[in-house]
Amino acid sequence: MRGLGLALLLGALLIGSSGCKKKRQREPVRLTEQVSLATMLQAGDPGAAVQFSKGFYAVENNAWRWAAHAFSVTLHPPRAAAANGARLVLKFAIPDAVFQKVGAMKLTARVNGLDLAPEEYKAAGEQTYSRDVPGNALAGEAVMVDFTVDKFLPPSPGDPRELSVIVNAVGFEVK
Repeated sequence: MRGLGLALLLGALLIGSSGCKKKRQREPVRLTEQVSLATMLQAGDPGAAVQFSKGFYAVENNAWRWAAHAFSVTLHPPRAAAANGARLVLKFAIPDAVFQKVGAMKLTARVNGLDLAPEEYKAAGEQTYSRDVPGNALAGEAVMVDFTVDKFLPPSPGDPRELSVIVNAVGFEVK
């Protein structure tokens, strides 16, 4: 009996408090312009910012972006890629300051849920990750590409970002 009284009291409080708040009607999302996805992205291109979906920081030196340990891009597959496949290419750098602290790092990629072979990088400097992607992972107008690096610098008092690699370009090439 006591539990029923408590439940009724809580129900009355919830009903009473919900009537005090104004209900906000959610506005539908409207695209004001046609979005055209690129197949290859240059990290310094401000027009490509929307395609750097997750885990990227602001453009630096009009040329590159730091990436967190997990980062994603949305790309348009090349013409006929669903039939012929394509090559995924990530051009990036491992700064010496990062490498000195974390050592060799492994980069993995996933295209529309399909895992690609990882690669280990054992030196600082300019790097390229390149893998063939089968056509069945490239159907549609937009393809999500997720990258993960196993080692990175965590946020610090001097820099609140997670820092792994510096991305210069990413995209698909025709095979």
